[in-house]
Amino acid sequence: MLSLLDKIKTNEVIISDGAWGTFLMAKGLQPGECPELWNIEHPEKVEEIAQSYIEVGAQIVKTNSFGGNAIKLNNYGLAHRCFELNMAAAAISRKAAGKNIIVMGSVGPTGKFLITEEVTPEELYNAFKDQCKGLEAGGADVILVETMTDLEEAKIAILAAKENTHCEVVCTMTFDRTADNNFRSMMGVSPTQMTEELCALGITGLGANCGNGIDGMIHITKEIREANAEVPVIIHANAGMPVYSDGKTVFPESPEMMASSSHLLLKAGANVIGGCCGTSPAHIKKLVEALKK
Repeated sequence: MLSLLDKIKTNEVIISDGAWGTFLMAKGLQPGECPELWNIEHPEKVEEIAQSYIEVGAQIVKTNSFGGNAIKLNNYGLAHRCFELNMAAAAISRKAAGKNIIVMGSVGPTGKFLITEEVTPEELYNAFKDQCKGLEAGGADVILVETMTDLEEAKIAILAAKENTHCEVVCTMTFDRTADNNFRSMMGVSPTQMTEELCALGITGLGANCGNGIDGMIHITKEIREANAEVPVIIHANAGMPVYSDGKTVFPESPEMMASSSHLLLKAGANVIGGCCGTSPAHIKKLVEALKK
């Protein structure tokens, strides 16, 4: 099992991969279809995604398991296959990654909220527990709890991973810029609050994904660094803020545009830099070129 923490200690910056969801749709995933089922039915197409990022220099590759918790899988009648689908997701990325590329098992939110009593803490824990165990069994090195807006759900996912696997555990939350130019998650969590509360859990690393392009992520990274100067910071930025054009959502930042500001993200204190919505292997290739200079 590879160690993200060890790799961070010996590298100024580590480049992660980019978006997976839009890539799956480009390969034929239909609206309403379960992405995680592709790990069983179309493993070669899923592997092509991982391989495409590795070929342009990504040192970390994620897994096709973002919605692989039992609660989300239940929407497709697949909750009973949670362990199987996640093990397959990690095995595909592990095959593409070989022995030297870190595999991060993607764990996204359930879509259910504790505050509205749609779900109990125990139900959340068990849903994440089965997912994380499957990811470890398939060969994941790190569990990435990502796109979280509710700090309590994030904590439950982190504990489920830490208590049921031997993987390192990291978490990225999603923040929006407020009218007074601060950043908060949909549930009102600030980067400072996230940092203080998640570091208390002994997490390997933390940061932000989605919701912002490089510019917004620079501000978020600085706030995290003001709260904690030592914790590894992981940033997966969108290719800019989405705009609606000609009947579809477009992410405006080209690979060159994204790469041109990446050194400022590194200067702000990020240790792992990659992409989220709207990013492609072309974006990651330009990040590698810019940040390895």
